[in-house]
Parts: sequence; C-alpha cells; structure tokens
Amino acid sequence: MVDPVIRDYLLLGLRLGRLVDGFVDCWFGDERLWRQVQDEPTPEPARLARDASRLRAALAGAELAEDRRRFLTAQARALECSARRLAGTDIGFHAEVEAYFDVEIALTDTDRYAAGHDEIAALLPGPGDLRARLAAFHERDRIPAGRLGDAVRAVSGRLRAVARDRFLLPERESVEYEVVGDRPWNAFNRYQGGFHSLVTLNADAGHGMSALPHLATHEVYPGHHTEHCVKEAGLVRAGGQAEQTIALVNTPQCLLAEGMAEVALHVALGAGWGPWTQGVLAEVGLRLDGELVERLLPHTTTLLAARQDAAIMLHDRGADPEEVVAYLRRWMLVGEERARHMVRFLTDPLWRAYTVTYIEGSRLVRSWLAGAGDPAARYRRLLAEPLLPSQLRAEAAAPT
Repeated sequence: MVDPVIRDYLLLGLRLGRLVDGFVDCWFGDERLWRQVQDEPTPEPARLARDASRLRAALAGAELAEDRRRFLTAQARALECSARRLAGTDIGFHAEVEAYFDVEIALTDTDRYAAGHDEIAALLPGPGDLRARLAAFHERDRIPAGRLGDAVRAVSGRLRAVARDRFLLPERESVEYEVVGDRPWNAFNRYQGGFHSLVTLNADAGHGMSALPHLATHEVYPGHHTEHCVKEAGLVRAGGQAEQTIALVNTPQCLLAEGMAEVALHVALGAGWGPWTQGVLAEVGLRLDGELVERLLPHTTTLLAARQDAAIMLHDRGADPEEVVAYLRRWMLVGEERARHMVRFLTDPLWRAYTVTYIEGSRLVRSWLAGAGDPAARYRRLLAEPLLPSQLRAEAAAPT
C-alpha cells in the first residue's frame, strides 16, 4: 500500500506531465495511477501549484524516513515552481533555477574560455583560425552516416562489463538504441522499468567518434540507465520507495542525475579512456587518435559552460538571440548551425533552464567525488541513494 503522501506526489508529477510533453522523464509505477490521470480532465496549473504547496506542508508531518522526506520536499518545491510558471506567474530566472535545482548560477569569467582556446590551439596546430581548425578536427572525427548505432553499441557493450563489476548493475538489465533526427537534444535515455532502457540518438547533432565514450557512459554505463536500474532494485523493489518510479524534469533529482552522468566517463574508465576507445572502435572499422582526443576533452569541456551563460543572457538579461548565437560561436568555437541548435534548446519552454543540470550538476558531483574515499564507492552511493544538491555541497565543504 502506497503512503497517501507518496501517492499525491506521483499524481502531481503525472498531472504536470499532462500539461507539458516530456515533463515526465520516466514512469514505471502503478499503471492504475497512470490511467487515472489520463482519464481526468486536463488539470489547471494554478490548482497543481496549490496541490504542490499542500504536499510540502503534508510532508513535514509525514511518517517517512528523513532522507525520503527531504528528497520529496525538494521535489515538491520544484514542481510548485513549474506549476506556477505554467499558471502565468512571473518568476525571475535565477529564482526559477534555484527552485528547480537547489543551486545558484552565475556567468563564467570568459578568461577561462580564452585559456581553453590557447590549450586547444596548442593541440591543433596549423593554418586558419582556431574555429576552423576545430571544425576540421570535428569533421575528421564525425561518425560516418549509418554507423552511429553500431559504434555506440560497440562502446557501450564493453562498458557494460565495467558497470556490472563496479557499480552493482543487475544481471538481467538491457538497453535498446534507436537513431532519429530533428530533436533539440543530442541523446535521450528513456528508462522503461524492469531494468530496461531505450536510448534515442539524434543523428542531426553530428556525433563524433571521440564523444562516444562520454555518450555511452552518460546515457547507459554507469550513467542514467545504471542509476535507474540500481534505484529500482534497491529503493523500489527492496525498499518500497514508490516515489522513485517517476523521474521528473526540472527538479533536483535530474540535476544530480545529469551531474552523475557527466562525470561517469572519469569514474568508469579514468586515465587512458582515449586509447581504450581507439581499440574498441578499431574492432568495428573506425579510426580514432585516442591520445589526442583524451588530451583535448578537458579543454573543450571547459567551453561548455558558455551554454549556461547563454541561458542567463536569454532569460535573465533579455539578450537578443542573435547576440547569444554570436557569444556561443565565439567562446564555444562552434559554427552558426550548431549555435542556433543550442539556442533552440535554450528557448524551448520545457528545456530553457535544463542546461544548468549539466554545468552545475557536473561541477557539484566532481567536487563531492574529490572528497575522502574511493571515487567509485562514492559514485555507488550516488547511484543508490536519493541525495540532493544541498547534501553534496554540505558534505563537500565539511572538513575531512
């Protein structure tokens, strides 16, 4: 029997999903709740905001373990913010982000990007400006048409053994891949319950061979798929925590999920992942300079924070989208088409704040993993427990 307050949380999430396609990232809970919500009239956002407020009040007195109460209270606060925005309430972007993700954000000093440019230039010498040289590298790195699915399956197949050995992956899990086009994101994991995921790859994003280990560790082993499997096995099936049968966009839950997925490559493979990938891809007929891509990644990763700057420019400072496209082109060293693709993502009503989960999520998880103890053991804790950003900040700041 599901606790009434947990049932209210699940219904609130599903009802928000009725209003915004994609808001429910995954659902493998009681089918009767799903059917109930689908059969209801379309909910009113203002009512859902009130429901979220009442849920937060009810959680204060709920007979739940402290970790569950803390997790659900933070989730309910985020859901209330989403409902209020849907109801037309004007909420400042920084306040919106803090309510969603339990973090504060700021612009990055562009001197960091300039330093990254210098490091990239040293690794990619030659004629032409740096953007052109990096574009030429990406063109050489691009996965041939029709090979994306085969290439990512090869890499993830090898990573599966690593995840099973080190990260408590259930024996009977499985992953299916599909390749599509015309999406605002690069890849998407849809966990379907029963230890199975469908991973959708956006072919229009122009995936490179050097990005495959990050993509596979992020989406599958030991990233999103592994996290869902471990939580289903431990929290849901063994612990009866039905709140973990739903994952909701624009919540603290997804900030930690994306942060974990962003650092999964470092935790799973560590130093030497480039030559490792080179060897795996050679087996399927693809050529990669593994040492170069491993040296290059930290510097190109530094530039990714410009996406968060772009979100702040658009939604807090009222910048013209053309100004933001120019900013992304300058500091991320991308072409116009790629910059416009990013602006499209940042202006999507559902995803406009979501880039924060990658930038601040990875910063937070990296900082926390750098604490005392084996990083793999600490990562297993992230996979298995319903932690919050505020908890990781407090633990990272605590003296060792």
